[in-house]
Amino acid sequence: MTFDYNERAVWLEELEPDTEPGRGYSLCTGHADRMTPPLAWTLTDRRNVTRLFTPTGSSEVA
Repeated sequence: MTFDYNERAVWLEELEPDTEPGRGYSLCTGHADRMTPPLAWTLTDRRNVTRLFTPTGSSEVA
């Protein structure tokens, strides 16, 4: 998970084993699936996963 305060945006990305400190947070699938952004923020899910249903509470799902 990465985010930008100025843009009020959150992104869910594929897990990277060599993530640079301070560049984001690693979330397990269960927590990423339940991720909800703060009010007035957008959430973009860029993970390559097959979904049967669209997660609720997301402003944007890619």
